[in-house]
Amino acid sequence: MDELNVIVVGASGYSGIELIRILLQHPKVNIHHLFVHSQEGESIDRIYPHLRQLLESPIEKLSDLTIEKIVELKKENEVVFLATPSGVSKELGPQFLEAGFKVIDLSGDFRLKEPIQYELWYHLEAVDSSLLQQAVYGLSEVFPKEIKEANYIANPGCYATSILLALAPLYRRKLPIKSVIIDAKSGVSGAGRGYSRNTHFSEVNDNFKAYKVGRHQHIPEVEQVLTDLSGHQVTVQMMTHLLPITRGILSTIYLDLEKEYKEEELVQYYVEDYGNQPFIRVRPSGEYPETKQVVGSNYCDIGIFLDQRTKRLILFSAIDNLMKGAAGQAVQNLNLMMGWEQELGLRFVPIYP
Repeated sequence: MDELNVIVVGASGYSGIELIRILLQHPKVNIHHLFVHSQEGESIDRIYPHLRQLLESPIEKLSDLTIEKIVELKKENEVVFLATPSGVSKELGPQFLEAGFKVIDLSGDFRLKEPIQYELWYHLEAVDSSLLQQAVYGLSEVFPKEIKEANYIANPGCYATSILLALAPLYRRKLPIKSVIIDAKSGVSGAGRGYSRNTHFSEVNDNFKAYKVGRHQHIPEVEQVLTDLSGHQVTVQMMTHLLPITRGILSTIYLDLEKEYKEEELVQYYVEDYGNQPFIRVRPSGEYPETKQVVGSNYCDIGIFLDQRTKRLILFSAIDNLMKGAAGQAVQNLNLMMGWEQELGLRFVPIYP
């Protein structure tokens, strides 16, 4: 087939530039248009010199994306990636969908199915409930059938991806879980490219802190999916922390179970669910993931430990927040939507050391 023309909106952010890095390697995709908030008129390699001689496309104004412009773009393009902040996608996404595009939305605007939940956690006005119901939650390994048939993908959040891939095999089997405590830590790139005192070098370097205590917007996202998988209301205790590293998420999850299990039995659940999944690597007993082992790749590494002393199950999940947690999973969802192999354009070896 001919190359698929795609558009990247929000191309100058970290998720947007990571999308470009991946799509440049994709054998069936052509990056046809780039839209950004600022620095319009320059070529993308002027903003990001590492792209020189790789991609020198001019960038266009996001403000030029009128309904008429979107309809005109549809004549030569099939898919749009919205790597835009929450609050922007909810305006543009429905317009692209109405014009006939397949939309892959990396923002949080369409992840939560209840408008009141979005407004509570994002502090923005939600789109109409009927539009929210059209979006498919793009957790690639958990909802592949739904993704294949979708026209609008709500790409999961980075923390949510790491956490849900670790918990899905247990909740879909409806294991009797009394409580779940999530301790998740991320590199600074998860905060985006915008300037902030909290992500200033001298604030982050040689430091380690909790942030958005009890109010991180990925909490309801995790609870929504676990509730859907288990068939009953799930509430989690989740805490997020900022690490003095650029990329990577490590989630450590503590579960109290009402029934006794053997570690080998629990590991087998993960092998059954993920054994044929190209981007999930289940560690054998006694081995646990590290961020360094996934950075630069689309892998999610999962480790399992059943503490015989406390009878508590502890899960470990490591991803690259910009890859599996954002752009990598977005391209994986593109591959599913188009009926291509999931690995297409995503065979990146983790960067080590």
